[in-house]
Amino acid sequence: MDAIVPPEVTAELTQILSNLVLGDNVIRANAEKAVNDRLSQTPELYLLALAQFATSADTEVMRSFSLVLLRRLLFRSSSNHRLALYDHLSAQSLATLERILLHSLLHEPSFVVRRKTVDTVSDLANNAMTRGRPWHALQVQSFSMAESPDPHTREATFRVFAGSPNLIMDLQTDSVLAVLQKGLEDPQSIDVRLAALHASVAYLAASDLSQQAQALSLLYPMLNTLPTLPHTHLPSFLSTLTPLASTNPGLFQPHLPALLSFLPPLIVPPFTFPPPAQTGNGKGKATESDRVKDDEDEEVRKVALEFMISISEARPNMTKHVEGWTVVVVRGCLEGMGEIPEDETDIWLEADPVDDPTDDTYPHVYEQSLDRLACALGGKAVLPAAFQFIPGMLASHDWRLRHAGLMAIAAIAEGTNKVMQHELGKVVDLVTPMFADAHPRVRYAACQCIGQLCTDLEEVIQERYNQQLFGALIPALEAPEPRVHSHAAAALINFCEGVERDTLIPYLDPIVERLLKLLNPGSTDSAKPPKRYVQEQVITTLAMVADASEATFAKHYSAIMPLLLNVLQNANSSEYNILRVKAMECAGLIDIFRPDANAFVELLMRIQSAQPADPSDTMLTHYLIATWAKVCQALGPDAKADVSIYDEDEQLEEKEGWETISMDGQQVGIKTSAFEEKCQAYETLVIYCSTLNARFAPYLTQSLELVLPSLRFYFHEGVREACALLVPMLLACGKNSGTLTNQMVSATFSELVNDIGSETDSSFLASLYKCFCDSLRVIGGPSALSPEYVDGVIEATKRQLQSLADKRKSRAARPAAELSDDKEDLMLLEEMEDFALEDMSKMLVMLDPNHQLFMAVSSVRDLGLHLSQWESEDEGSTEG
Repeated sequence: MDAIVPPEVTAELTQILSNLVLGDNVIRANAEKAVNDRLSQTPELYLLALAQFATSADTEVMRSFSLVLLRRLLFRSSSNHRLALYDHLSAQSLATLERILLHSLLHEPSFVVRRKTVDTVSDLANNAMTRGRPWHALQVQSFSMAESPDPHTREATFRVFAGSPNLIMDLQTDSVLAVLQKGLEDPQSIDVRLAALHASVAYLAASDLSQQAQALSLLYPMLNTLPTLPHTHLPSFLSTLTPLASTNPGLFQPHLPALLSFLPPLIVPPFTFPPPAQTGNGKGKATESDRVKDDEDEEVRKVALEFMISISEARPNMTKHVEGWTVVVVRGCLEGMGEIPEDETDIWLEADPVDDPTDDTYPHVYEQSLDRLACALGGKAVLPAAFQFIPGMLASHDWRLRHAGLMAIAAIAEGTNKVMQHELGKVVDLVTPMFADAHPRVRYAACQCIGQLCTDLEEVIQERYNQQLFGALIPALEAPEPRVHSHAAAALINFCEGVERDTLIPYLDPIVERLLKLLNPGSTDSAKPPKRYVQEQVITTLAMVADASEATFAKHYSAIMPLLLNVLQNANSSEYNILRVKAMECAGLIDIFRPDANAFVELLMRIQSAQPADPSDTMLTHYLIATWAKVCQALGPDAKADVSIYDEDEQLEEKEGWETISMDGQQVGIKTSAFEEKCQAYETLVIYCSTLNARFAPYLTQSLELVLPSLRFYFHEGVREACALLVPMLLACGKNSGTLTNQMVSATFSELVNDIGSETDSSFLASLYKCFCDSLRVIGGPSALSPEYVDGVIEATKRQLQSLADKRKSRAARPAAELSDDKEDLMLLEEMEDFALEDMSKMLVMLDPNHQLFMAVSSVRDLGLHLSQWESEDEGSTEG
């Protein structure tokens, strides 16, 4: 291709680019400065020079680098303008640039470099299209390249279509389908077929419903690429189809029977399940080729499973009615969960759970897939399929299958809990005997299973089967293996979170005695020093037990509190960070710590004021705030009001943890790591204000100045909810202390009226109305409120009613199939709206029991879909 720019410019650019790829930081920095200088002075010349270099450089590395750099620079804003460099190019320069890239696309001999060209060409085409400048020459050349005898050229064509589907979106559908189908059926090259598959997926994903309806026939050649593929290529093809299955599952509905005949052999090995136990390390002697084949098979299996899980999540009603679909996926997950390396048990026993090297070889993906399937399809579909196999697994002589059976029950508990409740007795009878298993990892899995059931079926399992569960968990605290007895202690936390105090009391003594023995085994010859992670877990469990048993825990105070104070006194180095904060939490939860209150408070103050042993310790502040709040609650009126209030936003720059979100077309960086601490600080103010009441008055003005604007802190729901609780408390504090001013009242109700009028979250709208009503009661009712705020809140309520009515009408207009698929989410959304309408009505009652807006509230409520009245497929124990 003829030279476009003067040779001296090319020579200079060659030197600059050579310096950019060097490892010397100084030379590279100077080269970057040179690039920026040239682009700021003569952007057209150097962009064209860079494009020309991408076709003329001697090495593949430099041609690839030039293309990557060109792609980055073209749409980067210049230093002096907000517009991208592309937007400063003249029409002639743009035409020249496009001609150079088309030449590279067609004539680049290197397969690797041509892929970089495709990326740059696609990016240029997409950005040009958004600016109203379609690239017709690329469109024409791409269709011509699709007929090329060279497979690399054909592949490049489909890669361009995949990267820039807009090139083919407005063309006649039949013509596009013919080109794509020809690529999907390419007889010479698998790479061409894969590129055509990428292009077909991009085309369908970018099509509207009308275009998709005309292009349905494309699914046949797309799926027909799979059966003839060599095993090694299946992952790339299936993973290309998976995103389309997630976003447009309906396209695959006619093909589910065919997929069900093709996919199961990839997911489930062709032998009896459960398989017989293997000897040795479970693998026997394997050659290198065997290991490579095993890795290939495993990759195919995971990708095929992900495809089936993704389409199941996207359209549950479509897949769970395909006979055999659920059983295949469940069986594949269970089979994978049983494949734990046999020879890692000793390593597992000695490892700290936080840093367990065996975690890398644990089959997490299968466990997570089973959980996802259960949450997507529900109990009626998944529970029968799972329990075809689980009882046999629990009875197997292979410990790995017994382990997998227990972990499977834990994995499906969340998604199947409505149906599992009806079979819970049978499940408990299957699980509890496994606490006596000979293998420690099976007993660990039994603890995990019970702990998860206590979370996912909270209160139900604790109420019905507390005797059996305590009978299994308490002896497990005496297991000889630290991994097992610490996990039993962890499972007790889950159990206690949903148990009634009276249910716990009879078991309190044996639980605490065993936990204390784990925490402080004594000095007998046989006693080993407890592992630190065991101590951390035991203290956490003691804290939960103390919280759940309340005053009854007092009898154990003398045995526990000295141990906790000793930890706070002496555990100062960084390796004890977790142990120290757990001890802090536990001591704070023992409400009867008054005998040691002074010592405890002094230790907290010393820890708070000391230089942290580990500057990266992010837990300390969190636990200190929570513990001080507990101290305040426990000491009540005797608590000393010593509160430091500051605007958390002022300290955001000092914290780590960024998240970038898009707002009003701009990318905004947010330090999310500080939000939890901000929320906790406001929640702690709730405790201080409610406990100290009038004695909180010195901090009233400062608190209101922080709390009122934070009702609009949209980045964290917890912050806003805490502030909505705080507002009436602060007004009550001011009223009871005689420090409440008219300015405070005006500022408060002005903020509430504005927030009610603009709020879009129905859940928080209910909180705002409750906050308004509670605040109104504090100041003396409607008669004490200025008419301008009464009128303001009524107008705001009218706007909210109109908004809710519009949302509900729009929802009702959706097709029934869509409503069914989104049923759970819509039920939750309407429940939140109903809460808002209920609190809205309560406010209207306060203002005027006969207010004319009551009829409007009732009308909006009637517009709801009332999905809770629909027959649920996952409720009850029998088919409808």
